[in-house]
Amino acid sequence: MFMPIIPQAVRTTCPYCGVGCGVKATPLEGGGALIEGDGEHAANAGRLCVKGSALGETLSLDGRLLYPQLRRDGALERAGWDEALDTVAAGFARIIAEHGPDAVALYVSGQILTEDYYVANKFMKGYVGSANIDTNSRLCMSSAVAGHKRAFGEDVVPGCYEDFELADAIVLVGSNAAWCHPTLFQRIAKAKEARPELRIVVLDPRRTATCELADLHLPLKPGSDVRLFNGLLAYLADAGVADRAFIDAHTNGFDAALEGARAGGDVDEVARACGVDPGQMRAFYDLFARTEKIVTAFSMGVNQSTSGTDKVNAIINCHLLTGRIGKPGMGPFSLTGQPNAMGGREVGGLANMLASHLDLDNPRHREAVRSFWSAPRMADQPGLKAVDLFRAIEAGTVKAVWIMATNPVVSMPDADQVRRALAACELVVVSDVSAHADLAPYAHVLLPALAWGEKDGTVTNSERRISRQRAFLPAPGEARADWQALCGVAGRMGHAGFDYTGAHEIFDEHARLSAWRNAEDDCHRLFRLDALIGMDRAAYDALAPMQWPVLAQGAGTARLFGDGRFSHPDGKARFIASAPRLPAHAPGGEYPLVLNTGRLRDQWHTMTRTGKSPRLAGHAPEPFVDLHPHDALLAGVREGELARVTSRWGAMVARVAHGGGIARGAAFVPIHWNGANASDARVGALVNPEVDPVSGEPEFKHTPVRVEPFGVAWYGFVLSREDLDMGRVAHWTRVRGSGFVRYELGGREPMTFEAARALLGADEDSDWIEYQDRSEGMLRAALLVEGRLQACLFVARRPDLPARAWLGGLFAQETLGPRERATLLAGHPPAQGADPGPTVCSCFGVGRNTICAAIRDKELKTTQDVTACLRAGGNCGSCLPEIRTLLLNVRSSVAA
Repeated sequence: MFMPIIPQAVRTTCPYCGVGCGVKATPLEGGGALIEGDGEHAANAGRLCVKGSALGETLSLDGRLLYPQLRRDGALERAGWDEALDTVAAGFARIIAEHGPDAVALYVSGQILTEDYYVANKFMKGYVGSANIDTNSRLCMSSAVAGHKRAFGEDVVPGCYEDFELADAIVLVGSNAAWCHPTLFQRIAKAKEARPELRIVVLDPRRTATCELADLHLPLKPGSDVRLFNGLLAYLADAGVADRAFIDAHTNGFDAALEGARAGGDVDEVARACGVDPGQMRAFYDLFARTEKIVTAFSMGVNQSTSGTDKVNAIINCHLLTGRIGKPGMGPFSLTGQPNAMGGREVGGLANMLASHLDLDNPRHREAVRSFWSAPRMADQPGLKAVDLFRAIEAGTVKAVWIMATNPVVSMPDADQVRRALAACELVVVSDVSAHADLAPYAHVLLPALAWGEKDGTVTNSERRISRQRAFLPAPGEARADWQALCGVAGRMGHAGFDYTGAHEIFDEHARLSAWRNAEDDCHRLFRLDALIGMDRAAYDALAPMQWPVLAQGAGTARLFGDGRFSHPDGKARFIASAPRLPAHAPGGEYPLVLNTGRLRDQWHTMTRTGKSPRLAGHAPEPFVDLHPHDALLAGVREGELARVTSRWGAMVARVAHGGGIARGAAFVPIHWNGANASDARVGALVNPEVDPVSGEPEFKHTPVRVEPFGVAWYGFVLSREDLDMGRVAHWTRVRGSGFVRYELGGREPMTFEAARALLGADEDSDWIEYQDRSEGMLRAALLVEGRLQACLFVARRPDLPARAWLGGLFAQETLGPRERATLLAGHPPAQGADPGPTVCSCFGVGRNTICAAIRDKELKTTQDVTACLRAGGNCGSCLPEIRTLLLNVRSSVAA
């Protein structure tokens, strides 16, 4: 009797933010996978945000790079792996022989696994002999690394996620956790629901979704964090809550730090300097002083600054003064952005670090790593950090670069400079999953990498928890792991020590290095994986999530520094005196606004993965610039229309929005759009390239810009079953719908029916319907194939066009009858209320109109009522702040 094989769920880890959620993936017959949260993973206990829940929608092979390509006579052509790796190895070897090891570089990513990271660093720093290997993690968390090392002597996050649930107060600084770390934010929300006395404070220039949970929001002036926390340090000392026994026994530098903090003036002076109401400032300072169990969590709003490292140390100073560190429910906590930013730090992924938390500028540490690796040519000085690296490439001093799992022509500041650099570079090697990445035009060698679901290795989340990413899909085409490509090049260059047979062997070497000479005083560090040494493939495959250091079999370590011993040679922590500094460039004159950049709720980085999911496109389908209405009026732009945003370094086009959380004088633009999904929306091109002098992290949160109208003759949108050529349209953005592609358009050339036919790919014999109202500047047209909707176009002088959601539903119908054809051109659904409106809850596809109607008609009072009625907000909870706003707005309108 035939018994069907039931696929087994594979436990793996989400590839998005630094929360590091556990995922259970069950492969489906015919491809793809069923995705659910792993209830046994300590990071999320089964919860997933909407991005994690939609992972199953991102596994298709459309647009995948499936085989190596080499550039010949200006064009990329298919090649075999041997030829491709021979080309890379020969190019690197020749350039090193002619110009020295510092003429080549690697630029990698927090998207690669720890094992890939380890091999890349071993190859560059121990065998090429250069530290010119940096990572896109430089752009998001290197200030936290530098601050930790200055204060603690080692890059260590002291606490764990449980501390958020044990704390009596949580301070979120420069962190929109509701959108950027959703499952952790839901843990905080649940804790507050269980204990309403738990206080939440948000320090952020914007009023974000995170503020909906806050008891207190301080909208501090951008760049004033050091002033605020210096003021807090002085206040705590004056309030008598300094732990003198802890300070005397376990720290150095307190007097200098306090003296510097007092120079900032009293609470009122600090409040004025930060642009905060003095009463609110006192309330925050008093809360911090009287709350022993307090966690201060910080993220990109702190790190991405020319004074980011000082901001980190100003926060840590306050915890050192009170001794609130390393104990349950208290401590400073860095929330990393990428899934393996921490793993990269463990293996020395930054240009100024060595593997296993050893220091590149320490001769004893260099010798320890050299001897362990038997390295023939050990790097002896820091390499180029990200911004300087691409400047060196443009200058010609770095002549070859290998870029892995990142898109610097979108994500780097002054991104047009990166384009120029790569265009001038002698050898550009790109390892990617996308055949149409923005880097492809610059690549001489294009290597197909494995994606999530195909990779096998480990990642480390923000609480130091090492988790396995396990493959549950076969490698597509000729794609290979990044470590395999690196080993192939190293071997061809004559280097021994790269003959690994699997990721488990790399991890074992990584673990052994963590224990190497660790008992020696001058090489001591807390990062240790002693109990994980010697795992074979089976043990590695079975590895359970665990927080380092791992010193006993099966047991990790939740908190560090509880014993008062730190990683500086004398065992003491350091107070760091930090003087407030203004951002590198002040707004004014030609550029009167301050640009802030950041992530959206439902997208990730440059949308290589999330852009494949139709439901993730519904919440924010196109790039926008969020402005205060007063600033929009001064700039001559109106909500819903297109605007050009310009800085000294570049420009982009975006839709004007009034989100309600922006102060006057500021603008916010999300980071996600690239050259594949928009004509001109790379916000990185605008960002100033100034960096923190200690960490090298760029100032993504403070670039002077101006906003002005982007004049178009018409606005429009297209829904089409196939990708279309938008080359003649002045502005376009592209997202994927369910069974169709959606383009939002702005045009300057007149849109005629002839132009519409050409745009949609119709000819004279096509089944074509059309409508035009010249007096209103309106044109509507649709192309049908065998009665089935193939594409439709809507154009008008103003941006208030028909709703897209119900139109998208027509693509699910096999044929359109006369009624559907008529309503299609009419631009509204046949039944009242059939348009759900813009997506609010992406998890369950619930639109704004649907929620508002339910609130009004069924007299819903709470978010729990909305969830019970519509399911909205019942999964990841990321939409709950927006639902709360809708509840308030609808109830207010009904009462009026």
